[in-house]
Amino acid sequence: MGLWNLYFLAKLYLFHTGQLHPQWLFNIALALLLVVPMETRYLRVLRQVLAIIVGAALAWRESTLPPFARVVSQFSNIQAFTPAYLLELAQRLISLQMVVAIIVVLIAYWLVNRWLRVTTLVLIALVAMPFWYGVGVGNPATRLNQMTARAADTPRANIEATNSYDAILAAFREQEAQRTATVAPLTASPDAQFDIIVLHICSLSWDDLDAAKALNHPLLSRFDYLFKNFSSAASYSGPAAIRLLRASCGQQAHQDLYSPAPDECHLFQALAQAGFGPHILMNHDGRFDNFHTVVETEIGAPGLKPEPTDGVPVAMRAFDDSPVLSDFATFDHWYRQRLTQNKGPVALYYNTVTLHDGNRLPGKRLTSLESYPLRLGMLLGDVDKIIETISKSGRKAVVVFVPEHGAALRGDQNQISGLREIPTPHIIHVPVGVKLIGLPTTATTDPVSIEAPSSFLALSQLVFNLVADSPFRQGAPALAHYAEDLPQTQMVGENEGTVTMKRTNGYVIHTPDGVWVEQK
Repeated sequence: MGLWNLYFLAKLYLFHTGQLHPQWLFNIALALLLVVPMETRYLRVLRQVLAIIVGAALAWRESTLPPFARVVSQFSNIQAFTPAYLLELAQRLISLQMVVAIIVVLIAYWLVNRWLRVTTLVLIALVAMPFWYGVGVGNPATRLNQMTARAADTPRANIEATNSYDAILAAFREQEAQRTATVAPLTASPDAQFDIIVLHICSLSWDDLDAAKALNHPLLSRFDYLFKNFSSAASYSGPAAIRLLRASCGQQAHQDLYSPAPDECHLFQALAQAGFGPHILMNHDGRFDNFHTVVETEIGAPGLKPEPTDGVPVAMRAFDDSPVLSDFATFDHWYRQRLTQNKGPVALYYNTVTLHDGNRLPGKRLTSLESYPLRLGMLLGDVDKIIETISKSGRKAVVVFVPEHGAALRGDQNQISGLREIPTPHIIHVPVGVKLIGLPTTATTDPVSIEAPSSFLALSQLVFNLVADSPFRQGAPALAHYAEDLPQTQMVGENEGTVTMKRTNGYVIHTPDGVWVEQK
């Protein structure tokens, strides 16, 4: 088999380390195809071409990379990536250590192949390994594809687990389909009215805060409400924006996000009906993956467009080389104009991509992973400045800090850093805080920590509770009153073809193949 021996040896090694699970029968068939004698050069060339195509497709299928169909569907987006970002992604997949290891293996193979029939040993290993694995001597790792294969090897256990988790998910869907938040008109007197500022933050989870050593950042202690167990449900920006803008209803299945939702689901439409003028603001152009159209559609105010940002300074360049503006400067540019306009309450949806994977800081030769802590410090500092600016203006406001999803900064067993195809709890478990600016000096302002499993429905209900009985009026209830009996939501993450559910001792993944996989 020549160098094809290295292909199969690499698979055996990756299987042993848990990074790949070979489809044994297909690999044995491919190996047999390669060892069958071919009389003519034409047939030998044809066999090599066919083997390369089949071998590449098979290796992709056996790896933890996203399904190839998913990559094809996102090809137009991938084309927008800068060469520098593509190189960074390649370096995450192929490290210098891996290149050195390949060179060492090639040299070792060249030496060993002179004395041993490596092809014979490889064929024996390919036949023996599935039998060895099948009788219970398992691989030391517990990766996604291994677990899928193990479930497939035990039909009874697989069926029982599938039925159980399918039933849990079906019950979750049924419950969520029946739930809506309750909204009431803004009845506060003019002196107790307030703005609602929703800061939708791309790429920040609790795990990212930990990885960036920012769990103790002062901003987190400034929030009056802090959701400790909040699920963003999504791990990509488009679905995340839809889920937030439809926050007034229970969690929808991923595929339902792209069908119209009832009017009562749209958070900003409800706020507009309660007396808040809606606005859209972004620190980016919103063109990637047609993000601005998603927001314009789901905001619930026909014809509403993002506010202009002409003259706002560029803070960095995005993964597609588009400009990313300074967060504080973007907000301040809008807020100065807001203060000169009518004094009625407004509801702002602000989206920032400062933390998005692939962003580059000017004048710094850092990868986006290396610059993440710096960009995080800039963002959190800018949010602090936004709070201070509103406070100094004399206006009252409810500032909602809610991430879209995590950055997957550390990666995990199944996907490299930055890849969010599997919406694991480390990605969808995000820090959500609410700050009330301008409360009466007599108000009880002890911070409220919300520990129960929550999602957008709870956040929406909290906002509606504040709207229904302004906390800025004299004699308003203690802050804890507004967070009583908020709806709870199990942590369920969803992407196209993949669902994850948080369990007591880990989580489970429903793969595109329809198999439930348990993970620690």
